[in-house]
Amino acid sequence: MAQVCRVCGKKPVSGHNVSHANNRTKRRWNVNLRRVKVRLESGEVRRIRVCTGCIKSGRIQKAA
Repeated sequence: MAQVCRVCGKKPVSGHNVSHANNRTKRRWNVNLRRVKVRLESGEVRRIRVCTGCIKSGRIQKAA
């Protein structure tokens, strides 16, 4: 399953681990996703994968 936020579209970012000797190895920063029950605009309740930034900022309406 793709590591993508369904609200903002945030995806993993790639870069390097850099050691003290400046050796570089590839690494990846994943998005902090949570499966949340959300009430959509149509009134339907569905589970979607949302990043914690969207949850904290109130971009989604959680279903009780």
